[in-house]
Amino acid sequence: MDLLNAIVALSNFVLIPAISYGSQLALGALGVTLIYGILRFSNFAHGDSMAFGAMVTILFTWWFQGMGLSLGPLPTALLALPFGIGATALMMLATDRVVYRFYRRVKAKPIVYVMASLGVMFIMNGVVRFIIGPGEQRFGDGARFIIKARDFKNWSGLNEGLAFRTSQGITIITAIVVVAALFWFLNKTRTGKSMRAFSDNEDLALLSGINPERVVMVTWIIVAGLVTIAGVLYGLDKSFKPFTYFQLLLPIFASAIVGGLGNPLGAIAGGFVIAFSEVTITYAWKKVATYLVPEALEPSGLVQLLSTDYKFAVSFVILIVVLLFKPTGLFKGQSV
Repeated sequence: MDLLNAIVALSNFVLIPAISYGSQLALGALGVTLIYGILRFSNFAHGDSMAFGAMVTILFTWWFQGMGLSLGPLPTALLALPFGIGATALMMLATDRVVYRFYRRVKAKPIVYVMASLGVMFIMNGVVRFIIGPGEQRFGDGARFIIKARDFKNWSGLNEGLAFRTSQGITIITAIVVVAALFWFLNKTRTGKSMRAFSDNEDLALLSGINPERVVMVTWIIVAGLVTIAGVLYGLDKSFKPFTYFQLLLPIFASAIVGGLGNPLGAIAGGFVIAFSEVTITYAWKKVATYLVPEALEPSGLVQLLSTDYKFAVSFVILIVVLLFKPTGLFKGQSV
């Protein structure tokens, strides 16, 4: 029974949160790797793009809630999500036309794109804070839990109760569906194959008659969908706060680089590597250890390597190690 209690406690505080968080990072890292692979630059406005998409979705969610619209046990935000994706796509296409298109025309170096994206990042950060405010916003409704801890205790007879939140279930299922749809699109459709060809060899793709502006447009639209979904899922699972999305830029970039920048499969793997690393290193293992070790050896402290305040430091350390020893990442993406 102690072993089962330890497994349930581990699932509650490590496995389920890490899988949920990893799904959110994977979606965000996919957007980073698509931009890097096709548009050839690191988009530092990525985190604030997530915040923008989540903000628009929240505004529509509040509007729908005010009109009495809902999805029953599911969050109303899922009903507002298409509007958030549409607004983010328009914003990204407008930004590309106003900012990045000029640099493509003059064939600017990647560092110029990066500096331009930093400017876009600061502007978007200010716009989001001005519209929705800098404070924490909660917009989740519907059923809070799929599995309640008390119900699980009554059913199983264990001391530990398994709690599985609705937001975590939606995150995991949505990530699987979105990733499957994206890989199908990239591998089976003509537009997706054009994007892959453009990423592999831009000059050869142009000689083959591929329209570069169309590839760029489709890339921004796909990235808009990915960042909005990732931002909304993160907000439902935790809460929405603009500065938090700015901080998410580090673990998202770390995920993309660890997996292999420019490699979609690597972005997914990297997301889960970063998520499990952050959660396991900052979790206090005392409860799990209490079930597994003899009473005489039970720890008196929390058995926590790092405080949760330093979870982003874990991403930073992993990022530095990968850049030093394996800059192409786990799946041999493009060297950073």
